[in-house]
Amino acid sequence: MPALAPLSSRLVRHARDCLSIPVITSVNGATPGGWVHYAKLLADAGADAIEVNLYDVVVDLRLSAADVEARYVALVDSMRVEIAVPLAVKIGPWFTALPHFACALQQAGADGLVLFNRPYQPDIDIDTLEVTPQLQLSTSAESRLSLHWIGILRTIFTGSLAASGGVHNGQDALKLLLAGAHVAMTTSALLRHGPEEITKILDAMQDCMVERDYVGISELHGSVSRSNTPAGEAYERANYYQVVHVPVGFLRR
Repeated sequence: MPALAPLSSRLVRHARDCLSIPVITSVNGATPGGWVHYAKLLADAGADAIEVNLYDVVVDLRLSAADVEARYVALVDSMRVEIAVPLAVKIGPWFTALPHFACALQQAGADGLVLFNRPYQPDIDIDTLEVTPQLQLSTSAESRLSLHWIGILRTIFTGSLAASGGVHNGQDALKLLLAGAHVAMTTSALLRHGPEEITKILDAMQDCMVERDYVGISELHGSVSRSNTPAGEAYERANYYQVVHVPVGFLRR
């Protein structure tokens, strides 16, 4: 890992020299000291912000959910002491009380949340009986998970909210902004179609806004979050019955 440090620093400096847009680095570590070291290294190299990608498969049965959350909060607190640039925390959707955890991260120094990280789950080869890694690109349907929680957290977490996962077109991005996201992130669409897909997404967003008479992003941002819509219960389990109670004829189509 130490050998990667000079390479990472050079990459950040090179990006800063070549680009007119902010350079945000994503850090994934194995030890608290390593997390803090690399975050500070990249910030010192010129990164405009640091994303802490908290992805940890906890298999130690001695650790409780509270233990894991406390460890993450302590890590963010340690990084906040060492770096001055904005700090975003990328998490998964599996926390039992996500609003409480989000607020704890903010109190520890997180300026933003990225919802959600998307781990690559293993598969099993039934012929060789080997566990194999699989790269499965996302689909637009996956953005609903981020939309769901961003709509809920919009007025609970006062920092920035970024949606990650399932953004493939302008409508995907606009829905997330309507729910309250400040940022819509896309990767799979670019892997499929190349960087020029960004222009198509932005053009589609603009066309959609013009059709609906939106003057700017600020006008629509968060307007369909849980607290800003009469149907706020749709973000909760209260809407479960309405979703599953559909006409039998519809299911036969």
